[in-house]
Amino acid sequence: MHDDVVTNISEDHVRVYYRLATREDGWPPVSVESLWAVDLGDGTVRLDNTPWFVRGVASDDVVRVEVDEDGLRWAGETVRASENCTIRLIVMKDGGSTAARQSVLEVFHRLGTTGEGIEQYRMVALDVPPEADLPRIRKLLEHGAAKEWWHWEEGCVTVAWRATAPK
Repeated sequence: MHDDVVTNISEDHVRVYYRLATREDGWPPVSVESLWAVDLGDGTVRLDNTPWFVRGVASDDVVRVEVDEDGLRWAGETVRASENCTIRLIVMKDGGSTAARQSVLEVFHRLGTTGEGIEQYRMVALDVPPEADLPRIRKLLEHGAAKEWWHWEEGCVTVAWRATAPK
C-alpha cells in the first residue's frame, strides 16, 4: 500500500509487456507498460499488480501471452477477468506530493482497496476487489474530483462497479 513500492515479487513472477497507443493529447506518456505476473505454465499469466496505463485489465486477470525471440512475454487477450477494478487518480492536492498520494492510498484502503503511487505522474493506481465498498469508493472519487483534490478515470471496471454510477 505504500507509495512507489511494488508488491512482494518472488521468483515465480515474470514481466508481461503491453503496447500502448498514445492519444492526441500525449497520454499515456509511455508506449509500453510492463506488469508483474505469475506464469501459470500454459501460455497464460495471472497479473499481480495494478496497471498505470493499460486499459481493460486489472490485478488477478488471467492473460494469454506470446514470447518473442528475446524471451519477452507480450500480453494478448484476457482469458479470465478477475472481477477487480482498476481506478487511477492524478492527485492535484498539495501538487501530488508524496504525503498527498499516501493519504489518498490510506483513505481508499479503509474502503477495501489496495494500490500504489508514482511520483513522476502524481498518480495513484487503485486495485478495487469486488468485496470493497464500491458505492462509498465512487462517492469519495466524485467528491474528491468536485473538490479538485484529484482527477480520476476507470482503467478497468465491472458490472458491479457500473451499477454504482449515478442514474
